[in-house]
Amino acid sequence: MEFAEVQASELQRKYGYLDAPELLEVMIKKVFYGDITIVSSFGTEAAILLALVSDIDSSTPVVFVETGKHFPETLAYRDKIISTLKLTAVKSVAPSPIDLNVHDPDGDLWSKNPNLCCYLRKVISLEKALAGFNCWVTGRKQIHSGARTNLQKIDSLNGRIKINPLADWDQQRIKSEFTSRRLPLHPLSEKNYTSVGCLPCTRPTKSGEGYRDGRWSGIEKTECGIHND
Repeated sequence: MEFAEVQASELQRKYGYLDAPELLEVMIKKVFYGDITIVSSFGTEAAILLALVSDIDSSTPVVFVETGKHFPETLAYRDKIISTLKLTAVKSVAPSPIDLNVHDPDGDLWSKNPNLCCYLRKVISLEKALAGFNCWVTGRKQIHSGARTNLQKIDSLNGRIKINPLADWDQQRIKSEFTSRRLPLHPLSEKNYTSVGCLPCTRPTKSGEGYRDGRWSGIEKTECGIHND
């Protein structure tokens, strides 16, 4: 077992009982002070985590992976949330032009090899952005099902600690938080997009489907890879 796994287990034991605001406060201001970044997709639920972070320190680093395939609505929403919450350290990272020229010159790799597309446009870009940080924060939740069903608030991946402060939040609390804070909604949420990724690989969610069923519909793929070993 690597050091990060041991550390994550100990941190989970010590702080895993804390609710999201308190957990974020401890991690940002104490345990990983100056060594932590938020990773946000600026998707349909992203504003909640970012609002909680802004309450603590609006200069906390935030990473957004600009894949080059996002919905225009997502990019506009990103800018609106940054302005609304007065976030001052949001960094957009993009895939290597060289990698794209070699592996995706026509921009249609998503339809031929979606795993490689995600790896080039998301995984590699994020790994570079995380260099220099020993801890990152995600908005993943147990209600997203699949591999996330048993999600803990603190785990590890590739030698880094991952904090999932909203792991135990349900849809009622999410909706209540949006309402009480008067947070702007993602424009696509009103068009039945419950989870928003890249434009070519995301469709509206149908009645009775799970939260992420509109992602990579029709193929055996449920995650982009940034949360996988």
